[in-house]
Amino acid sequence: MKLNKPISGLLLCAALPLSLLMAGCDKKDASGDATVNTDAANSAKASTNQPDNTGKNVRDRNDATLTPGDQGTSPADRDITQKVRKGVTSGTNDYSMVAKNIKIITTNGKVTLRGPVKTDAEKAGIEAIAKTIAGDGNVDNQLEVKANP
Repeated sequence: MKLNKPISGLLLCAALPLSLLMAGCDKKDASGDATVNTDAANSAKASTNQPDNTGKNVRDRNDATLTPGDQGTSPADRDITQKVRKGVTSGTNDYSMVAKNIKIITTNGKVTLRGPVKTDAEKAGIEAIAKTIAGDGNVDNQLEVKANP
């Protein structure tokens, strides 16, 4: 028996939402009925595994603390930041991945280095790279040595 187009379209429209609903069901309650996880339950699970950066987030909202959003837009500022980043991430050093992901913010030729590094040697080495590129008096080293960042 051949279905006409309006009926087959109606069946498709009914089957699609039903299949999507069933795909969202992932466990059964005590009665055996399927239940759907809520976003609140998932975010509660995720938040227990996440680090608590509340203190740093409050600090970064302060206008006195530079964030990557404060990066200068002049070609010279962008060039300095790019050169420092290349120096930090180049294959000629053995910096940890944590150190390679520090924040490098250049505004009016002054470089601010922020973020965690694993050792004092990484902190000093990154500062030396920045001073070589931006000049000795143009680097604000705010890097933090963390044993296990």
